Amino acid sequence: MSKEQKLALDGVLRQGGLDLQADVPTLRASFNELMARIPAPDDVRQSRTTIGRVSAIEVTAPGADADAVILYFHGGVYVIGSATTSVPLVAELARRTGARVITLDYRLAPEHPYPAAVEDAQDAYQGLLEQGVDPGQIALAGESAGGGLAVATLLGLRDAGTPLPSSAFLMSPYADLTLSGDSIADREAVDRTLTPEGLRLRIPDYVAGADAADPFISPVFADLTGLPPLLIQVGSNEILLSDALRLAERAAMADVTVTLDVTDSVPHVFQAFAAMLDEADAALDRASTFLRTNLADTERLGAA
Repeated sequence: MSKEQKLALDGVLRQGGLDLQADVPTLRASFNELMARIPAPDDVRQSRTTIGRVSAIEVTAPGADADAVILYFHGGVYVIGSATTSVPLVAELARRTGARVITLDYRLAPEHPYPAAVEDAQDAYQGLLEQGVDPGQIALAGESAGGGLAVATLLGLRDAGTPLPSSAFLMSPYADLTLSGDSIADREAVDRTLTPEGLRLRIPDYVAGADAADPFISPVFADLTGLPPLLIQVGSNEILLSDALRLAERAAMADVTVTLDVTDSVPHVFQAFAAMLDEADAALDRASTFLRTNLADTERLGAA
């Protein structure tokens, strides 16, 4: 990160800070306004669709491979965000992988607490299978809460005996809603995006009457046996750093192929700043190589 990039990024983070302690309508409006300032690349196509009875946006780049699909889950502490707000980051994945990316409008808390988001994610995946998409040609991806949701979705599919996707790409996964990780306190002074207080306030919206330590809410406590290859990317300045580290450890202990990719001194979901941050651009290139490789590997195995 050059000095110029750091100054520019600091300016964006200062202007774009979200107050997670605001009421939900205000928080959603502020987030939508912030994300509307980030343009999607001109060469991608967006189309509204419904998959497994769940609304979504399909994003494709020129020359997209119709057979390869990335099912994407946006972030937003399960309370804010939408398929629309995720399009600029999703578009980068579509351009770099050549896959169709379907970003999901899963139901949000507090109107729809757990397990609504997990149910929608599993329904959308089942919808892809019902359309005849080979599970080996599907990858899951998500950022923040969407990263945790991707793992919860894999757990549900595994437990139901449903064929699993090829792989999953997780950016700064929010995977422990008990907030028990060391980095919650240790990284508080350097995280310009999230605060422990903000997260703590929003947790009851999603958890409602459930147990925050439920593995489908906090996958850091799950048995990850049998999951497909995972790529976990996180920044060293995040209060959620411990979520990523412990999730990777749980995966490794369960003999899951996992790559932990930690980038120094970058913020939460730093990949969203690919247009202005060299580290973000490089991280998305690494992620795209991971996704293309796993989708191609399963295709070759099927042909064999």
